[in-house]
Amino acid sequence: MRAAQWKDYELIDTSGGERLERWGDVLLIRPDPQIIWETPRSDPRWKQAHARYQRSSTGGGAWQEWRRVPPMWKIHYRELTLQIKTMGFKHTGVFPEQAVNWDFAMEKIRNAGRPVKVLNLFGYTGAATLACAAAGASVCHVDASRGMVAWARENAAASGLADKPVRWLVDDCMKFVQREQRRGNTYDAIIMDPPSYGRGPGGEVWKLEEQLYSLVTQCVPILSERPLFFLLNSYTTGLSPAVMEYLLGVLLGKKFGGSVSSGEIGLPVTDTGLVLPCGSTAIWQE
Repeated sequence: MRAAQWKDYELIDTSGGERLERWGDVLLIRPDPQIIWETPRSDPRWKQAHARYQRSSTGGGAWQEWRRVPPMWKIHYRELTLQIKTMGFKHTGVFPEQAVNWDFAMEKIRNAGRPVKVLNLFGYTGAATLACAAAGASVCHVDASRGMVAWARENAAASGLADKPVRWLVDDCMKFVQREQRRGNTYDAIIMDPPSYGRGPGGEVWKLEEQLYSLVTQCVPILSERPLFFLLNSYTTGLSPAVMEYLLGVLLGKKFGGSVSSGEIGLPVTDTGLVLPCGSTAIWQE
């Protein structure tokens, strides 16, 4: 599955552990460990980049600017407007390959023929939340980072969606789901994009492979009687799409029927016509 509908984002070329990208009018070079090939950097835009993220041998890294990069700028995807910036650890606030999942969610919601309540866990800067809201759903957006939730709300305002029925919550996703169980609240769709690794506020270690089954299990009781879809995304290399598909099949397929599918998501590379894999998605749908 590839995100090929972008106009304001372009993956121009890949070589030597790096990708050359266009974000609006800004050219960035970012590291990517999957790019193990050393192909010629014949595209002249490699030498026209505004900035490059340089990893440090001691961990982390920093942006090296050759041309001025705005502190924040906007890109557009369909009716969404997303604010981006160069952040620590190479990110910009948007994962453009996720556009295939935004498209899927919007189509399912628009074709549902009924009101749809969506829960977006680990909602980050809100692109999936805004896609669902733009399609007519009411959304509960949950992320443990106050800064990311604030950024998501800014994206909602930039997209003209500030007045849509969205609840913006700063919370631990597992604890929130457990409280929703006790409150008896349900959702017609759940989107989940959990991190591969992290630490909780009390120093608890989160490893996706070890805790994903428990998290999805806790989500099953808060699905409505007739759920629309459950979308699970992962960037963990040790967690294959087929494993996630099996997991959703075991936990959701037995109870609700429907169908389960999975695959890699990726971005088309302009200079080669090939697709760079960028993660995995598994989807249960009615």
